[in-house]
Parts: sequence; C-alpha cells; structure tokens
Amino acid sequence: MDNGDIDSAEDEFPGRIGGRKYRPVVANDRAVLEMSSMDPGSSSSPSSSATFSDHQASLKKVKVGAQANMGADLKEGSSPIHEEANGPQGESKLELFGFDSLVNILGLRSMTGEQVPAPSSPRDGEDVAITIGHPKPADLKLGTLMGVFVPCLQNILGIIYYIRFSWIVGMAGIGESLLLVSFCGLCTFLTGISLSAIATNGAMKGGGPYYLIGRALGPEVGVSIGLCFFLGNAVAGALYVLGAVETFLKAVPAAGIFRETVTNVNVTAIERVESPSSHDLQVYGIVVTIILCFIVFGGVKMINRVAPAFLIPVLFSLFSIFIGIFLARKDHPVVGITGLSAETFKENWSPGYQNTNDAGVPDPEGSVYWNFNALVGLFFPAVTGIMAGSNRSASLKDTQRSIPIGTLAATLTTTAMYIVSVLLFGALATRKKLLADRLLTATVAWPLPAIIYIGIILSTLGAALQSLTGAPRLLAAIANDDILPILNYFRVADGSEPHIATLFTAFICIGCVVIGNLDLITPTVTMFFLLCYAGVNLSCFLLDLLDAPSWRPRWKFHHWSLSLLGASLCIVIMFLISWSFTIVSLALASLIYYYVSIKGKAGDWGDGFKSAYFQLALRSLRSLGASQVHPKNWYPIPLVFCRPWGKLPENVPCHPKLADFANCMKKKGRGMSIFFSILDGDYHECAEDAKTACKQLATYIDYKRCEGVAEIVVAPSMSEGFRGIVQTMGLGNLKPNIVVMRYPEIWRRENLTEIPATFVGIINDCIVANKAVVIVKGLDEWPNEYQKQYGSIDLYWIVRDGGLMLLLSQLLLTKESFESCKIQVFCIAEEGTDAEMLKADVKKFLYDLRMQAEVIVITMKSWEAQAEGGSQQDESLEAFTGAQRRIAEYLAEMKAAAERHGTPLMADGKPVIVNEQQVEKFLYTTLKLNSTILRYSRMAAVVLVSLPPPPVNHPAYFYMEYMDLLVENVQRLLIVRGYRKDVVTLFT
Repeated sequence: MDNGDIDSAEDEFPGRIGGRKYRPVVANDRAVLEMSSMDPGSSSSPSSSATFSDHQASLKKVKVGAQANMGADLKEGSSPIHEEANGPQGESKLELFGFDSLVNILGLRSMTGEQVPAPSSPRDGEDVAITIGHPKPADLKLGTLMGVFVPCLQNILGIIYYIRFSWIVGMAGIGESLLLVSFCGLCTFLTGISLSAIATNGAMKGGGPYYLIGRALGPEVGVSIGLCFFLGNAVAGALYVLGAVETFLKAVPAAGIFRETVTNVNVTAIERVESPSSHDLQVYGIVVTIILCFIVFGGVKMINRVAPAFLIPVLFSLFSIFIGIFLARKDHPVVGITGLSAETFKENWSPGYQNTNDAGVPDPEGSVYWNFNALVGLFFPAVTGIMAGSNRSASLKDTQRSIPIGTLAATLTTTAMYIVSVLLFGALATRKKLLADRLLTATVAWPLPAIIYIGIILSTLGAALQSLTGAPRLLAAIANDDILPILNYFRVADGSEPHIATLFTAFICIGCVVIGNLDLITPTVTMFFLLCYAGVNLSCFLLDLLDAPSWRPRWKFHHWSLSLLGASLCIVIMFLISWSFTIVSLALASLIYYYVSIKGKAGDWGDGFKSAYFQLALRSLRSLGASQVHPKNWYPIPLVFCRPWGKLPENVPCHPKLADFANCMKKKGRGMSIFFSILDGDYHECAEDAKTACKQLATYIDYKRCEGVAEIVVAPSMSEGFRGIVQTMGLGNLKPNIVVMRYPEIWRRENLTEIPATFVGIINDCIVANKAVVIVKGLDEWPNEYQKQYGSIDLYWIVRDGGLMLLLSQLLLTKESFESCKIQVFCIAEEGTDAEMLKADVKKFLYDLRMQAEVIVITMKSWEAQAEGGSQQDESLEAFTGAQRRIAEYLAEMKAAAERHGTPLMADGKPVIVNEQQVEKFLYTTLKLNSTILRYSRMAAVVLVSLPPPPVNHPAYFYMEYMDLLVENVQRLLIVRGYRKDVVTLFT
C-alpha cells in the first residue's frame, strides 16, 4: 500500500484559523477521521482532495495515512503507517467536528486511494452522496468562446440581416433605423445584464433561463416560461431550416424537384419567374432537419467540431459585404448603387413608410402598410439568441464567468455591427434600390454574390443547429426537476445526452417544416422569446429588490432599476409587435402555470416570491404591532387541539371533522388555523418523532384543504405542553385567539380519570391567557361541506362574550352546509324580569349588527325559588340524580382520605373547599339549561351555549359532572366562551 504525507496547507491558509494554528487532523482530536469502507484487497492509500473556487484558490491535495491506535501528530516526512483497524472492510465515515455534511459542502472526494470525481451539483433538497469507484471519464466542458460567444453569435446573426436589413433602412430611414436597433439592442443588453447577475449568484445547473427563472420566481412560473421558451426554440429551428432551404433553392433553381411559376412584381417590369415550390421546401427541410439532428446526437464534442464550419463562412460573408460597400463607386454598373455618399445619406435620413405588397415591394395599392411598430416585429428576431449560451450551462466549465462575458460580448458585437450597417447601407444606395433589392448584400458583396448565398445558408443552418441543441437540453432540465410527471420520459442522467428530448424537438421541427407557412406562428415564437427575457429581468428585479442574504452575485454591474427597465421594454415590444399575439402567448403561459400548480409536484427552491411574501409578512406584522385589534379587523385564528382525548388510530393525526369545523370558522376560506398536538415524553428522545408527526399533520391539513400550519410540542404532560403553547404560539397580533377542541365525551366510558383535571386546567389556562374557547360536542356528527343542513342555529346567550357566539353563527351561515339555516337567539332570564323589554333591546342590538335572527326570551326559576318547593319535571332528571350520587361518592372518598392523612380536603393535588349547597345550585342550573335546550332546540342543526367558567375551589371532577349534565342528550353542541373583548362592532 502506498502511503502519502500530509502536504502543508499553510500556503492556502496563512496565519491562524479560529485562533489556533492550522495543523493536520490526528486521532485524539475532536475532528476524528474514520476511514471509508474499502474493497477487499484494495491497495490504495486514503486520499482526499477538495476544491474551493470563490477566490480562485484551491486546497492542496491532502493525503492521510491512518492507523487505529495512532497516538502522535503526523508531520511532514513521516514514515508510512499501515491501516489495520477493523480489517480491510472497516466501516467508516468522515466526521469533522460533528458536521458530516461538511464533506458535501466542500465537495470533498472519498477518503480512499481511488480517484473519484467530485459529485455534480445535486437537486435542491437532496444530499450529495459520496461514492467510491473508478473515475468516470470527464465530460467535455466548454469555455467562454465555444460555449457561449459562438452559439450566441450564430443564433443572433441570421437571415434577417442578409435579406431584410437594407430594406428596413430604406423604409424607416437612417434615423429611425438607428432608433430601432438601439431600442431592440437595449432590451437584449439589459436582459443580458440581468442574466449575468443571476448566473453569477451561485452554481448553475442545466436548463439555462428556465433554471434561473424557476429558482427565482418559483417552479410554476419557471415551468410555464421554460416550456414556452422550449417551444419557441423548436419552432425557431424550423424557421431557420426553411430560410436556409429557400435561399439554396433560389441560388440553385436547378436543384428543385418540383416547379412552380409565380408572378414577380419588379420595379421596372412584371415578369413570370420560377419560384421554389412548397413541396421542395418540405422535402429539403425534412432532410436538413434530420442531418442536423444526427449532428446533435453526436453530443457536445461533435457540435463543437461542426460549429466553426458554419460560423467561419458567415464571418467571411460579412467581411465581403463590408469590403464591397467600401469598394462601391458611383459608376457601379448596378442602377441605384451610389457608393458611400453624403448626399445619399441625407436623402435616406428620414423615414419613408408606405404600402407594399406581400413580397415587400412598394405598391400604392398594396395591402400591407409599414410603420415603426411593424418594423419592430420584423427586426426583433435579429437580436434574439442571447440565451443560446445559457441553454448549454450544464456543458460549461465555469458558468459564472462564461455566461456574462460571452453573452454580453455577443450582444454588443452584433448591436455594433447593426448600427454600423445602418449608416453604411443608408449612404450606399438610393431609397428605391434599398426597397426593391431584397438581396442588396449579395449585389454589393466582393468578389462574388455567391458568397452571400453561402453566408445566408450557413448562418441559418448554424442558428438551427443551436436551436436544436439548446431546446432538448432545456426540456430535459425541466423534466429532471420532476415537477410535471408527464415529462418524466425526457429525464436524463447527469452528463448524458437528451436523446429522447432531441427526437421530440426534431418531431416538432419537422412538423412545422411540413406545414410550410409559418406566418401565423412566427410572431408567437417571438413572443415566447420576449416572455423569457421578461422573466429573466423580473427575476433579477425581485432578487435585487429583496436583497436576501443569499443574493451575492459576482456580476456587480446591475441594479433593480435596470432589470425593471428591461422587463418593461420586453412587455412594450410585445404589444408593439402585436397585442393579439401577446395575449395568445400570455394565455398559453397562464394555462401551463395553472396546470403545473394543480398537477405539478411542489419544488421548495426558496424562490423570490416566497422571500417577497416573507418580507411582506414581516412588514405587515410590524405595522400591526401588539395593540388590540379593532373589532372591524378581527379575524378568528383558531388554535386547534388535534388529539386531546379522542381514541384515534396512530396514522390519523387529527379528527377529520375537526378540520371541517376549523374551516367553518373562516369567512370565504380566509384566515389561518394552527393545528397542534402534544407528544408526551422527553424532548431529546422524542424530537425526531415530533418532526415526523408534524410532517404527517401538515400533509393531512393540505389534504383537508385547510389554510393553516402544523405544530407538534413535546412535553412531560398534556397540561404542561398546552400551557407552553398557549403562552408562546404566534407573533404580535398574529397569535391564536380561539382554542378549539372536542368535548371529552369518553372520559367516563373509558374510565380516563386524569381527564377532568386536564380539561379544567386547559380552560383555566385559556382564561388566564385571555383566549376564547370553543368546545365541540358531537364532533363525529359534524357535517362536511357536502351535507346540507336544515333547521336553525340556536344561540343560548347567557354570558356576555363580546359577540363571539353571534360571529360564529354568522360564519356558519357562509358555509354551503348551513346556508339554509336560520338563527334563533334565546335569552335566559329569571322569573319577574321584563321579558318584552329584554327582547326589544336584544332585537335592536342585532339589527344594528346587521344580523337577521329571531329573538326568544325564556324565563327560568331561580335556585332559591326552586328550593322553596316544586317538583322536578325535566327530561334529564335521571342524569341529574346520577350526578348527585357520583358527586356524593367522590366527596365521601375525599373526606375519608383527608381523615386518614390528617389533611384538609384535597383534590387534583391541591386543597379545595366544598360548599354542598353551591354544588346543588350548579347542578340545578345546568339541569334547567339542558332541559330548555332539549325543549326548544331538539331539531336544531347546531346549538351554541355559553361555557360556564370552572368554579373556584371546586374539584375538577365536579365541574365535569356539571358539564356532562349540560350536554346530556344534545346531539351537536358548541360550548363557547369569549375573551372579554368585542369581536363585532355596531359601527361602520
């Protein structure tokens, strides 16, 4: 086994690190090195290498020879140390100060002798696995020139410059042509700046603009714009192929298989000439597309070999055009060529917009009128293509360096060439010649016009090649993010070629070639490019404006105002070209967005929208402050106790009807709920179980379509857990204000003797914490959203609760299940009270609250009147006597225990004072209220009644008996207690 030494790292880390001089890791350090598992018979020494490129500095390779019983620090030049611990297959891992993930963060390779390439950037949310094995052949990585500059140049330089640019100068004049080029060039330049900023903000995977937009604006926006951009690239490939084939057939008419004669309107005469047949375009177009696909199938290496063959003749043709312009003289044999002339420059300075026929030839009776807006739509495709380099981001050596330099260099180069060409063409020929000669570039080219035909063909084929190269990689990147399952067929492994995506792109391209007439599709393609540019600018604008801690781009020449200007220019250009096609493209992107939001998988990428929501939430929270919310702005924020005492299966994190009830407390779904459970145990031991339970509860909340969050608290007991939650949950005025839980109907049936003390403790904690309480009895019978309810919602308004009971009844009426019900308000009064006056006051109060409800006043005998005499004629009399008996037995046990231990009466661990006459009074009051409810509200859809507070110094067991008597035989009951603050107001 070869053993190595530890090379000094002081060159890379001079001085002291963390207050101590850097030294190698040894066995007795906190940074313990346990060797990775090795195959039997491996003779390689453990080794490690790591790279770090933030400041273009790299750590030197560190070789560590480890021994199980090593006791001294390793020094340079130390003797070989053989590994004997745990045999040849000793299990191990790299643990640096307890942070195993540090290996992944730094990209360290396996600590074995075998060289393993550093893992590629993982998908967000995934861990990087460090594998052991033989080195994989490194994929060919591209630099700035061949990876970005050349592809962008090939995509930007197209057929428009050769056959339409001089015509644009003749139509718009030199002045407005300069404005046109500057306007379109500024749009792409600002987009390039935004692209550079985002691309230098961190590692960039494949997908180009889709990756940038998706990580900045979210997966829905990223996929919608990314798919539109893919479609635009695929159809653009067909446009380029058709342009190349048409130029070839015009240059070599004999190559046509079919013949088609058309009338050509010339400046001087009308003649019948042969024109390329649409069938020729289809046949040759399909053949060319197939050939280009074979080149793309060859991979990046093949494309790099072929790209210069397409680009060099194009550059030579441009050179020949400029040479021909400077060599042209006034005695040029071609009519209309004046040579570079100041007189011609002045004549062509102003615009000359006019009508033309479909071929672009001036015709006073022509059907097409050209203006500046129309020329923007015609010229803008000549400046697109700046994303060609970023589309190949997965194949670049250094995206953070190559994308900014290559993209902006290509943009500035082509824009400068266009501006110079405007000046030269405007001074070269008369306006009549500029408008009539579609191939003026070939006419003036030196030495032969055939060079221009070759340049046109190769430039369009080069652009088509770049489109067919970038589009499949874009589609594969979208598929690899696993947002849309329907795209899984296009997924590829890291470093593999997207063959299936290439075939699909070729199929779209061939289909468009077969159609032949792409006049209706071309504007939409331009819209897709502009939509992508706008998305890139908006992404940079949002990230720059929010200025999150993770936003630290190396490209410093950017500002949110530039990005906003770039996005605005893109939108303006879209509407200048065609408002109808703008609406079509936006509608298509919106449909994809809607489909992804419904069918797509969630991608937690930390996008800018989430950061914006966070900033907005913080600002709103600060503006709300901690002062009391006005009743006009009061919203219920329920704190839903999911599993207090119900016997639920372990895989059911919350009672299903409890989630339905929580939704009933929201108006039109607005508001937030907090669902929580308490896990008994020690926090250190149950922390992982709590995380798992929280995920399950959150998933269940989403399934039930509840707007809320899930929380799991670990505590020694339910009482302590709830006391901690009710004190700390929420922030400022966003703290929960209502505690919702089910009534413990099973406590006596299941003999759960600890429930009374817990139940009373929870209610007392809510009172102390100033929280309202809503307890649901008959939760199993609570209707879901599809179960229509009829009858009434009856309120037994006994204690002033700030209007909470009235508000809950109104919220119930907004739900489909209760919308057919009416509200009845029952006022309980003692005998001798002016019932009519009370009824009038309550009706006036409800009228001012804009509530429609029937008011019923019920008189009840007082306890004193009942004690004087009178028979009990109540339905729940049997329950009443049963409660009396159980309370007497419990009291007798308390007294016996007190006598045995010589202590005062004790209950729930504290001394109590029992006034037996007061106990009888409580039992009588709850009996009469229960009887009244059964008499008037037996057929009610739901009954709301005030929650009596637990009497001071009464045992919790007694209070449970009072409550059981109150809810006896009532099917569906809400027991409500307000929190001494108004939640409704009489005023506007």
